[in-house]
Amino acid sequence: MSRTVLLLSKFGIFAIAISLLFPVSSVYGHGLGIDTIRSVDVQGKKISISVELPMSFEQTSEKQITITATEDETKENAKNVTFLIGLFHENKMIFRNYFFAPDGVLPIKVNPTQEGEITIHGEQDSLLGAWHGTESNPIMISGPIFNSGGLYNFEIEVRTIDEPTNIIENSGVYNADLSIADSTKFLQKDAENQDVQFKIKSYFDNISNFEYDPIAKQVTFEMPFDWSEKQMSHIPVVHEEVHFPKNFVEFLSPSYTGKANGIDLFKASVTIDDYTEDDERIVHFVLLQDHLRFIKNQLQKSGEPLPDTITFTLSRSETTGFPLTAFTKSEDFQVNLSWDPIEIAPGQNTNFIFTIRDGKTGEPLRNSDYTFVIIQNGKEIHRTTGTAQVGGEFERYEFTEDQTGPTIIRFDNIRNTGQETDFGIVVAPEFGTIAIMILSSTLLVVVLASRNRFSKNLISN
Repeated sequence: MSRTVLLLSKFGIFAIAISLLFPVSSVYGHGLGIDTIRSVDVQGKKISISVELPMSFEQTSEKQITITATEDETKENAKNVTFLIGLFHENKMIFRNYFFAPDGVLPIKVNPTQEGEITIHGEQDSLLGAWHGTESNPIMISGPIFNSGGLYNFEIEVRTIDEPTNIIENSGVYNADLSIADSTKFLQKDAENQDVQFKIKSYFDNISNFEYDPIAKQVTFEMPFDWSEKQMSHIPVVHEEVHFPKNFVEFLSPSYTGKANGIDLFKASVTIDDYTEDDERIVHFVLLQDHLRFIKNQLQKSGEPLPDTITFTLSRSETTGFPLTAFTKSEDFQVNLSWDPIEIAPGQNTNFIFTIRDGKTGEPLRNSDYTFVIIQNGKEIHRTTGTAQVGGEFERYEFTEDQTGPTIIRFDNIRNTGQETDFGIVVAPEFGTIAIMILSSTLLVVVLASRNRFSKNLISN
């Protein structure tokens, strides 16, 4: 009899594993630090102007603004372009100067400082005093520039094209908006009146009015936002990160629900990342342009004037949406994970059911070697190797009475590449309160060139 039960159990687990072989939605990443102004009319010629800069000005990042003018018809760079560029932040002008790009590409190196005045170094022409660089003397802007996060506005005019002396008096003023990531810490009280440190990393604009409600188990915060079509037309994505300690069990959940100004967000817009930081869980809000328009339409139905902010709400979800998804840092591999029973407790066999997939196509990878590792308190408590012959497989483990609390499930050395990814769970005491299971997905950079992939996921949800 027991043998029959075991065989049926194995068959059931294998069936679940097979069910995971169908493609699932991908996770989302950062938008690119680029904004493109399209179809600018310059003396009857259509050009596009792209502005690109790093999304953060950390010590290791390349500190450079790159502005490129491209002819729409030929797809080649415009020649002998002089730009009049004004840079604004929080309604204050940082600089406004002429810059010359003989080959249509204008690189401007940036040296941010906390104090001093804005100074520009390089070569200047005699016609408009436009700055241009040489190999030995590139354009460099120094001073208090990009030393705080938030939204930066570029006002751009084209003053020459084709020939350096072909001066254009009025080509119009065009705007590009780009964001520098801003990290802000907030100290809040949990249900036991103990301090908990949250952090918001904003890739769009500065955050205010942060609050954690320990009764509702909910986070709210605000960010300035212009809902006008003129502004929204060149905003490809709004990305916010909520960081909190992985050992903050009170707010850990298998999944989260999100709202923007009271409007429910798509499931794909709120994702968990337990891999990027060792001690922090990150929950990402990723709102694409189409979703922003949907939210705007819903807000307009009320008949009230549109707000000048986005109010984000993040709440625990009490339901587990299997499978959970994690990527390796390279995004070469994707792992889907479920477990049975749903409540993980000591003294019972827990079956961890997983599928190893191609990170780009979502297709299951046959004959995938792996190492399955369980970690608690920074120490391994279990390690085994195996091969997922059809891409899907399961591993069984029984936690002991002293193996409760936050736990990491790691898939190591996937397909003998040395790559790995993590899931975080909580093993509840056998007679404890409701088990809080976790988990989640590594969220790594997905460039906006993958927009079609984003759109498909949004439609499917």
